[in-house]
Amino acid sequence: MVTSVDTEVMKALADPLRMQILRLLAVESLCVCHLVEETGAKQTNLSNHLRLLRQTGLVETESCGRFLYYKLKPAAVAALAEDLAALADQARATHDADTKRPCP
Repeated sequence: MVTSVDTEVMKALADPLRMQILRLLAVESLCVCHLVEETGAKQTNLSNHLRLLRQTGLVETESCGRFLYYKLKPAAVAALAEDLAALADQARATHDADTKRPCP
């Protein structure tokens, strides 16, 4: 049984701006000033979203001079994809078997 899908990660992915950030970071490492330019969001708002993405382990940082660059952690996204794929496989097997728990 699959129980390892991290609910905090799922909550993080539920926000459209955070998903936009992740899509941008999948292409290249960016600093907050680039993300402001790309998303049109305010710097403080982006910083809060990036903090949450770092806390959930989806994003990591790298210092470059006085700038902090953010990049997507592919292993974290791959682990989430594997968890969700396993959940889908389990549901598919249950659906095909038409498994039902009997009522008392």
